[in-house]
Amino acid sequence: MKGGGNMNNMMKQMQKMQKKMMKAQEELYEMTFESSAGGGMVKVVANGKKEITDVQISEEVVDPDDVDMLQDLIITATNDVIKQVDDKTNDTMGQFTKGMPGGMF
Repeated sequence: MKGGGNMNNMMKQMQKMQKKMMKAQEELYEMTFESSAGGGMVKVVANGKKEITDVQISEEVVDPDDVDMLQDLIITATNDVIKQVDDKTNDTMGQFTKGMPGGMF
């Protein structure tokens, strides 16, 4: 039964990797990401869970005659901050899936 020892080692390695993955994910969730549009007139902040935690809009950009521009700035900043979270998540969690067929994320 030599193979049993190898299986136990592999299981321990998998458990160790799982703990590292969970820790990395927790750290990601606690991170803050920020994006702005319109030269900083609109700022959107999100956490690592892709939850928008703050939106700041400068008074100068609030023009009742040009609501479309304000909406575009909010969409641009929001999409960018979500992309930042996605990129960081892929970079961080991708280290655990390198070499695995099909990946996990």
